[in-house]
Amino acid sequence: MTSEAAGWHTSSYTGPDNNCVEHAPLRDSRQAIRDTKDPDRRITLVFSFTAWQSFVDAQKGRWF
Repeated sequence: MTSEAAGWHTSSYTGPDNNCVEHAPLRDSRQAIRDTKDPDRRITLVFSFTAWQSFVDAQKGRWF
């Protein structure tokens, strides 16, 4: 899964304790998410672009 990723990145809001997730867009427009603290385990969640965008929009609007 991670080999498909265009490049993992972490939020600029990540603190020193690394309690965050990494995000990477995949070639087929899906979006991959993994735990920053344990990237070697390769446990990755994959979302459609639409589902990911809905989540991001909700976070920006503080709908959660």
